[in-house]
Amino acid sequence: MAAIGAQKVDGAEGGHSAGILLFFLGMSLFTFNDALGKWLVADYTVGQVLLIRSIGAFILLLPWVIRGFRSLLTPDQPWMNLLRVVLMAAEVATFYFAVRGLPLADVMTFYMAAPLIVTALSVPLLGEKVGPRRWAAVLIGFVGVLIVLRPTGAALSSSALIALLGATLFSLILIVTRRVRHTGGLGLITYQILGTGLAGAATVPFAWVPPTGFDWALLLGLGVVAMGAHLCMNKALSLAPAAVVAPYQYSTIVIAAALGWAIWGDVPTSQIIIGNLVIIASGLFIYYRERQLKGA
Repeated sequence: MAAIGAQKVDGAEGGHSAGILLFFLGMSLFTFNDALGKWLVADYTVGQVLLIRSIGAFILLLPWVIRGFRSLLTPDQPWMNLLRVVLMAAEVATFYFAVRGLPLADVMTFYMAAPLIVTALSVPLLGEKVGPRRWAAVLIGFVGVLIVLRPTGAALSSSALIALLGATLFSLILIVTRRVRHTGGLGLITYQILGTGLAGAATVPFAWVPPTGFDWALLLGLGVVAMGAHLCMNKALSLAPAAVVAPYQYSTIVIAAALGWAIWGDVPTSQIIIGNLVIIASGLFIYYRERQLKGA
């Protein structure tokens, strides 16, 4: 969300340290938000969760929307922005459907494969060149995904396939976001919130569970926490290059596992742990290889 509080990247070591801390805080908030969402979709429909969390996020975003309203009316590449909004709404809904049937850490494991999927899809969709080392890392990473997925008739579940679909949608969002990067951070986040809210609103006439007063606060809080996470990550990326902070996204799997154990008593299986190690190692290699190629 570069239009909100963005500053020039500080190349000093202190700026990098602050950026890493803010990125870690942002990822922690996102993971807490995901855990709260898993808690709520056990009692409420996915559609109403999408709608109410979007209302909470939009209330927090409203001052920036009012200030930049004119620029929001004429987005750059409107059809690509519309595609991104559709993908965002589908991905968020898919994530909530997945965590209904799987532990949070299991779902997050599939999402850890996003850098691998992005690398693989960037060749046909963005025309980027991927060398043999990064292709090898992608293939090894997908072995990790197969370890987690356990594709046998007895173990393969619909929730696991939904989680893998969510990770693929998330990867497509990252690719499309590269294409619409000139839209500006305010536009990207505003269209995202409005699109997700409208998708949720479309389902409300067919399924609505009246929330209690406290649950209203929690549902609205989903959007507020997500916005706080976006602000932290935006500030982090203004202080440190993406290549410096990106590997710290893997901290989310540790946080998700801790929350899953503390709240639901979920203990990661050996397959989840081994698959995670393979996926993370492959993703880190791709990050550092890209930094080498860019002369970072």
